[in-house]
Formats: sequence, C-alpha cells, structure tokens
Amino acid sequence: QVQLAESGGGSAQSGGSLTLSCAVSGVLGTYMAWFRQAPGKEREGVAGITGTGSRSDYADSVKGRFSISRDNGKNTLSLQMNNLKPEDTATYYCATAPSLLSDIGESWRESRQYWYWGQGTQVTVSS
Repeated sequence: QVQLAESGGGSAQSGGSLTLSCAVSGVLGTYMAWFRQAPGKEREGVAGITGTGSRSDYADSVKGRFSISRDNGKNTLSLQMNNLKPEDTATYYCATAPSLLSDIGESWRESRQYWYWGQGTQVTVSS
C-alpha cells in the first residue's frame, strides 16, 4: 500500500523560507513531484525529481527559489522554498508516479501522470 504524508507547511513572510517534507511508504525509486493548488485555481506542478535524483524539473515560477531533493535511504522527498512570495500561497501536495517509472520526462507537469498523492499541507505567505 502506497502512502505519502506531507509536513512542514505553515505561514511565512514574503521573502522568507519554508521546507516541506513528504514521508513515502510502499514505493521506491519512482519519479516524484510537488504540486500546489490555490483556491479557485487548477493544480499545478511545482517541481519534480527522477527516481535516482539525477535530474530535477521546475516550473518557471519557482526556478531559482525552490529546490527539490530526495533521500532514497529514508524514502523522503523535500521541497526547500526560499524567497517566498504571496502568490506561493496554496495547498502543497507530494505525488508519485506508478511503480517502476523513475522518469516521466516533460509530462511531469501533468497531474494525471501520478497515481498516489498525499493529503496536502497549507503554505501561506503574507506580504
């Protein structure tokens, strides 16, 4: 049974930092990503990482500010968010592609590529 559990959300001032974590069980070495969804908006891919961690992918809106990483020994996924902006306010979700898919290329931005999702953690950035 695959389970993902996010933690680390909260509130920050504009320009501040937060780190999100996702504890993963039931699957190893798959392509994983962080998505976010703000009220009234579609869910969007924020950052993704291959099963080995050899390549990371980022949405243009977060390049240079966010950094995704994974620890396969501990089976955890992280998102370091720096220089936060009010428009980063959203519920953040970690997600994993199906078992055996360690890289999904450019389709990483498509939520339908991911079979398993966490429950989400709220991030609120005030100006």
